[in-house]
Order: sequence, then C-alpha cells, then structure tokens
Amino acid sequence: MAAVCALAVAFALLLPLTQSSGDGSTGTGGQGVAEGIQAKAEDCVNAQDQSPPPSDLDGKTIEAIKARKGEDRKLIVGVDQNSYRWGYRDPNGGRAAELEGFDIDLVHRIAKDILGDEDAVQFKAIPTNQRIPAIKAGRVDMIVRTMTISCARLNDVAFSAPYFLTGQQVLAPKSSTIKGYDKTLAGKRICSAKGSTALEKLEADQAAKKVPAASADISTKVPNQLDCLVRLQLGLVDAVVTDGALAASQAAQDPTVELKGATFTKEYYGVAVKQGATDLAARVNRILEQYIADGSWQKSYNKWLLPTLGSDSQSADPPKPRYK
Repeated sequence: MAAVCALAVAFALLLPLTQSSGDGSTGTGGQGVAEGIQAKAEDCVNAQDQSPPPSDLDGKTIEAIKARKGEDRKLIVGVDQNSYRWGYRDPNGGRAAELEGFDIDLVHRIAKDILGDEDAVQFKAIPTNQRIPAIKAGRVDMIVRTMTISCARLNDVAFSAPYFLTGQQVLAPKSSTIKGYDKTLAGKRICSAKGSTALEKLEADQAAKKVPAASADISTKVPNQLDCLVRLQLGLVDAVVTDGALAASQAAQDPTVELKGATFTKEYYGVAVKQGATDLAARVNRILEQYIADGSWQKSYNKWLLPTLGSDSQSADPPKPRYK
C-alpha cells in the first residue's frame, strides 16, 4: 500500500509548473480559443444524443485553431494526468514520462485530423471540478477527461457524441463488508470528487432519503478523483463512489481494494467543447466515426483498458452514436 501511495504522490509531483489562479486557471490559453453562446437544456432527455451530426467542414472555431502561428499552433486540451490508464504519466515510462492512456490516444487522433500533426497538442492538467470552468473561460479548446455527458452539463458546455460507456460503481477495501451501492453502505464515509456525476448522484439520493446515501457521510469531496483513493488508503473514508472504469484502474493500482457490486448508473463519456462551437463538436464526431471504423478505438481499449475491464464488459465496445 505504501508503494501505491508513493505512486499517487509521484503523479502529483509531475503536475505542470503552471500555477492556479483564483478562478481555477491552470495557465493561459493560446490565441484564438473559440467564443460561444450559451445553450440551455431544460428539455433534455438523452444527453448523449444531443450532439450535431458529423462534419468535415471548418467553421469559425476550427479556423481560429488553425490560424495560430508558430509554437502556438496547437490544439489546447484539458486532460487528467493521474488517472491510471486514462491520462497519466508513468514515472517508469519512456519519452520523459509523457502523458499516455486511452483519453490521450484520442487527443492525438483529433490533433492529427485538425492540424495534421498528432503531437500538435498543448496539454493542460485540469482538476475534476475545473473542467467546465476551463471551457467556459476559454482556457482550453476541449476537455478529454473521462467526462460524463449529462443534461445538467449541457447548460454550460457542448459535447461530442459519446466515445465510452460506463457507470457509477463502489470501490472499497477487499476486507470491507460493503457489497455495493446498497444498504451495506449505510452509515459509511463515502468519498467523491467535486463536480462529478458521482457526487450529484449521492447528493440527490441523500436529499430523497434513499438508501444508502440517506444515512451515509458524503462530506468528503475532493478536487481530483484520485484523491479519494489516497483517502481510502489512509483509512479516512470507507468507500469511493466513481465511474466504474476509473475504479477498475484504481483497483489495478492497489491490490488491497476492489470493485463492490455492479454499476448502478449508465454514463457516457464525451469530448466537451464550448457552447456554440458546433463545428468543433461536429468535427470530433466525424473523427470518432473514423477512429472507431478503422479499429483505432479497439486497439486503444485493448492496450489500456482490457487488462482492468475485460472483453465482456459493457465498456468493451464503443457506444453507437445518435445525433440531434
């Protein structure tokens, strides 16, 4: 366990040297980050079906990205860098511990399509609770960071079609009596990340007095999802509620914890962009179609996620998109 804690600390030490300002910024954005208009989602039913049809056309958002000059001619993308197998830096890896993982593979593919160079990317490490603020403030062109598409989030940002299917799940020590998202969680201390759909679910169930959240202590809320694993390791909480795909990767990091019970929600990850950046969302949707059709999605899944999620998981195949 000490080794795992050390690994978590190592990830933290590898954060970029950009400092966060009072508005949650992790650095200044490049030139030409898209302007957008707000769109509301009061009538939203299936959030994952609200993205525009795929398109190869360049609109004002993509034109602004392509117009960047010299060293600034990069796609600015908010990512995670401490989610094992999704977006992380392997201290023992090559290429100066560059970012790698399932989400990172997708970012490189998007950059290659839009700018002709898969390495034309400026990565920005964005905490879970700063994903939407980073987009709204124009500090990034997009977020590719295990971000669930939801009706509530459509009030603030726009999304691509879904590129991954998962669901909320419980992570707890193997020795724990917790069996899943059920009465065995009642009265337990549960950790979740600020700005996450896990926290939204816990708070909604607690307000509705539903088991298990009704009597659970859900006051432990952290900026980054990995922080929950550290608190679990230290015995400060009894369980973590997060996306099952992320929980599986955390269980792979620490052999003393495991997934408890099945997923209890259905959630789709999407690429988040600014409201009004319809051309960028449509281009990402075209890229996703090609990424899936030529086998690149499956190749990335097999490399990064097959060891933790397996081949019979609901996540083992890309979701089929529907557009508005």
